[in-house]
Amino acid sequence: MSVNSQGQTEQTGRSMTSYLAPRVREIQPSGIRRFFDLASGNKDIITLGVGEPDFITPWHVREACVYSLERGFTSYTSNAGTPELREAIAEYLNNSYDVKYNPKDEVLVTVGASEAIDLALRALIVPGDEILVPAPCYISYSPITEVGGGISVEIETFAKDNFKLKADQLKAKITPKSKVLILNYPSNPTGGIMSYEDWLPIAKIVEEHDLIVISDEIYSELTYGEKHVSFAAIPGMRDRTILVNGFSKAFAMTGWRMGYACGHPDLIYAMLKIHQYTVMCAPVMGQVAALEALKNGLEEKDHMVESYNQRRRLIVQGLRDIGLTCHEPQGAFYAFPSIESTGLSSDEFATRLLMESKVAAVPGNVFGAGGEGFLRCSYATSVTQLSEALHRMGQFIHKLKQG
Repeated sequence: MSVNSQGQTEQTGRSMTSYLAPRVREIQPSGIRRFFDLASGNKDIITLGVGEPDFITPWHVREACVYSLERGFTSYTSNAGTPELREAIAEYLNNSYDVKYNPKDEVLVTVGASEAIDLALRALIVPGDEILVPAPCYISYSPITEVGGGISVEIETFAKDNFKLKADQLKAKITPKSKVLILNYPSNPTGGIMSYEDWLPIAKIVEEHDLIVISDEIYSELTYGEKHVSFAAIPGMRDRTILVNGFSKAFAMTGWRMGYACGHPDLIYAMLKIHQYTVMCAPVMGQVAALEALKNGLEEKDHMVESYNQRRRLIVQGLRDIGLTCHEPQGAFYAFPSIESTGLSSDEFATRLLMESKVAAVPGNVFGAGGEGFLRCSYATSVTQLSEALHRMGQFIHKLKQG
C-alpha cells in the first residue's frame, strides 16, 4: 500500500512478503478472531465467541485510575512495576493460593498475561527445544513457541477425563529435547481444572525430566465448587514454575492489559531484561487500577463469579437439552460441547451456525489436538442472550436432523 497526495492508500502491486521472517509467514491468523470479525457489526448476531467478561470494570477501580491522572501520575514506573503493586500481588498469591514470592525480585508486572507468556518463552527457548502443551488449549502458546524457534508438542486431553492432563499422556510425549511444560488450568477452552491430587503425578514427572513449567492461571478466580490449586504450590515446584496471572478475567479488566509473572529470581530477571527493552513498563494508570482491584475488588469479583456460575448451569443444561453432549466445566467461563453427533466438522458447524442462525461460537479445532468435533461457547454474556442463543442452536440442530 502507498499513500497519495489526498492521503488515500493505493495498491502498489508489489508483494512485500519475501521480506518477512519465514516463521512469521507460516503462522496462521487467529481462528477466534476470524469468527469475531465475521460477527462484528451485525446486531442480529449473538456472540459466544470472545473470552471477555460482559461486566464493566468496577467503578472504584476506574475511579482510582481517574484520580491518579488528576494527580499527574503519567510517568514511567520501575521496569518491574510499582513496589506497591508487586507487594499486593505477592500478598494476594500467598493468601489465596499459599505461594510465597519476594515482591522485590520474584514478581514482574506485565502488559497483560499474554506478555508474561511471551517473555517466559523467549527467555527459555533455545531453537529446537520442545515445548509441551496440553490441548485443546489457548491458541497463542504454539505460535509464540514457533516464533522463538521452539517446537510445540501438543498432548491431547479428553472429555472422558474432564480434559485433565494425565501423567501417562505427558510421559508419552517427553523426549530428550523436552524443556518446558505449559499448563493452563482452569482451561481455555474446556473449563477443565486440576486438583492437588491431579497435580502430584505431573509434578513427579516434571522433576524426573528436569522440566520448567509455565503455569497460565489467568482463570484462577473463576472456579465453581473446587478452589483453584496453583501448580507452584505443589511441593518442589515453586522454583521450577513461572506463574502467570492477571486482572483481565477475574476483575473485568481486559482492556487495561495488566498481568504479572512470578518465579525464581533468575527466571524473572531474564524476563525483565526482555521486558525493559520492549515495553519498558506496564502503564502506570493501569497499575494504579490493578492495585485498587486487589485491595478492594475481591467482593465484587465474587459477585461476578456467582453470576458466571448461574450462566454455566444454564448453558450446560441447555446444550444437553438440544442434544449435544457437554462435560461440566469446573472453571473459566466456557462450555465445550461435542458436535460430533451432527456429522459436521467443527469449522462447518460453526460457520453454518453463524450464517444460518446468527450465533457466533468458536470451532474447537482452532485449539489444537482433540479440539475437532467440539465448539467453544463463552457464557460471559447475559442470561437473555444465552437463552436466545440456545434457542437458535436448538432450531439449527433440529434442521440438521431433518436433512
